[in-house]
Amino acid sequence: MKLLIVESPTKAKTISRFLNKTYKIESSFGHVMDLPKNKLGVDLKNNFQPEYIVPEKAKKQVLKLKKLASKSDTIILATDEDREGEAISWHLIKALKLKKQKIERIAFHEITKTAIQKALKSPRKLDMGLVNAQQARRVLDRLVGYKLSPLLWAKIRRGLSAGRVQSVAVRLIAEREKEINKFKEQEYWEIGAKLEKDSQVFEVNLWKKDDKIYKKLDVSNKKQAQEIETDLKKSQPVIKKINKKEISKNPPPPFITSTLQQTASNVLGFSTKQTMMIAQKLYEGVALEGKKSTGLITYMRTDSLNLSSLATSEAKKTIDKLYGSEYSLEKPRFYKTKSKGAQEAHEAIRPTFPSKDPKSIKQYLDPKQYRLYSLIWRRMIASQMAAAKIASTVMEIEADNYTLKTNGSIVKFDGYMKLTGQKNEDNILPELKEKDTLQLNKVLTEQKFTQPPSRYTEASLVKVLEKNGIGRPSTYAPTISTIQTRGYVEKDENKKLLPTEIGLLVNKLLVKHFSRIVDYQFTADVENDLDEIAENNKKWPKVIEEFYKPFINNLKMKTKEIKKEDFQKDLGRKCPNCGNNLIEKFGKFGKFIACSNYPECKYTEKTAEDKAVEENIVKQAGGKNGKIICEKCGSEMNVKNGPYGPFLGCSNYPKCKNIKKVENKIGVKCPKCGQDIIEKKSKKGKLFYGCSGYPKCDFVSWNKPTGEKCPKCKNLLVYKGKNKISCSNKECDFEK
Repeated sequence: MKLLIVESPTKAKTISRFLNKTYKIESSFGHVMDLPKNKLGVDLKNNFQPEYIVPEKAKKQVLKLKKLASKSDTIILATDEDREGEAISWHLIKALKLKKQKIERIAFHEITKTAIQKALKSPRKLDMGLVNAQQARRVLDRLVGYKLSPLLWAKIRRGLSAGRVQSVAVRLIAEREKEINKFKEQEYWEIGAKLEKDSQVFEVNLWKKDDKIYKKLDVSNKKQAQEIETDLKKSQPVIKKINKKEISKNPPPPFITSTLQQTASNVLGFSTKQTMMIAQKLYEGVALEGKKSTGLITYMRTDSLNLSSLATSEAKKTIDKLYGSEYSLEKPRFYKTKSKGAQEAHEAIRPTFPSKDPKSIKQYLDPKQYRLYSLIWRRMIASQMAAAKIASTVMEIEADNYTLKTNGSIVKFDGYMKLTGQKNEDNILPELKEKDTLQLNKVLTEQKFTQPPSRYTEASLVKVLEKNGIGRPSTYAPTISTIQTRGYVEKDENKKLLPTEIGLLVNKLLVKHFSRIVDYQFTADVENDLDEIAENNKKWPKVIEEFYKPFINNLKMKTKEIKKEDFQKDLGRKCPNCGNNLIEKFGKFGKFIACSNYPECKYTEKTAEDKAVEENIVKQAGGKNGKIICEKCGSEMNVKNGPYGPFLGCSNYPKCKNIKKVENKIGVKCPKCGQDIIEKKSKKGKLFYGCSGYPKCDFVSWNKPTGEKCPKCKNLLVYKGKNKISCSNKECDFEK
């Protein structure tokens, strides 16, 4: 018997379709070995060797795999082909104590019969370069987390943690927020005109005066705008130059991890974590016709733009069939990979079977799987379609000493746009020739103000992380998810990332005292070192040593230097119990006021902001005279904080354990039953909006309802990203 081990049961199920009964396909259910949770787990005196253990949750499966391995002649390790997958294979060898059996390592980029059979015919050795790169990252992150977090506990509050890449991501978000707060708007005016020739009207923009080109802020007030308007009204516009040319516009390349996450966020509204979870399911296999599990996309953690010859050949056949041969290419189009250190995967993210267009398998996919698969399929197919041919016209118009300019374009052949659905026309201009005299129809002046830089979305944060070489495809989603889970970053009403107060405080400490940890270039250099380890060009203990020595020396110095008082605010009031100063400090659930003589004096009180929130909660809960009485024992109910937000608890606790949920009404009625819609939190802390009549009424929305109804279908309108409002009904396309 041959035992083939993968990481996931879904992947095992899909692979089992392609192999006969001589193979036993099993899953490891992820990592089978890791560093211990309750201690550092790194031997600082022995070349930073990790102390791996089998986690409690993996013990049962490891025991099962051991028994199967003892009965098998050959063990085939078929985990993913990146660093993480290579490390899982290495850990399987150690955890299962595989010595006598024949061990084969196979890797594939897609879960198809052809790919699996090809991999089985050409097994390779375990790539210790990839294993060591994963070890180095794990050890680095453990050293930073375990050594630096206690300092944050001691100086700010317990429960905080620091991460090597996560802290840099928080810094990016915090610095963007500072830019926004410092921003001062500037007035400027946009000036253009409507020109006319033979009853055909078109718009032009002010370009320059004499030989000086106008910059954005050059017309900075109404007076200047009016002077230009007066001059233009006196002028006689004449066409000075017309430049016509035909340009070819090529399609964008197929997706890599970062561009998939960005596009799924911008187009579908998916978080990076959500995108990768859905992509993982599409990669591992979905039950199609006959309930057969089929891998629908290639491996989704990649920074390569390569496409196999088989994939481009299948794409051409699909394009010929769906759109005609004029839309396909004689030879495949290839793209050059620009990502730093792109080397861990062999292909871009693409459909494993280009012939399976989204509509043909829609019935087997859930709505989110269908939308993401459609995105991947369309992008890859479009990348192998003919370029669009566009007739472009640039026109310069002389109006005395002013020059106006406009450009227009007409798509002569839509090419790949046939699939992507882009607009065919842009500012169509009338047929004109040089020296034609035009009539001034109207001068257009519009006052505007410069806008502050926008907060990062998950998509734009991934883009800047990739641009700066911070992290790699496998780290973007967990990094962004982690900083939100830790409470350092949250999303505003437009799903943009902003730092929390505690996030700003932690970032301030790290930037001031551990600048190397959160330095963009240093973090990118570490990633390059990890790449060098993967290529067997560097020894991983040496890389760790070069980082650790200056880090730990600085940590020892800063532990003495940094004062806890630096992160507490003296309120200038005395403690009513002992007369010492009252201070504002951070606790598990936010800021509170306490005596500076703690632990001798344990006096605490709530902040003014919290008191105002509590008063509002009591009011919404129907309290009388600012109080809510416990219906079980008659004592007063107090507002308390828990992991899912505020709740009402009896002041007579623990004798009386009565609690009540706090309903934060948003002033909108449920469209199903007419009761109040309230703000809620999921188990993972994500905000959503549901009917207060639950479970009798099941209305729920992840987006905040506006209170208005859709003019098309009468369902509730909800706030969406980028200041958009759209219909809550997924079948309705209304948007404003």
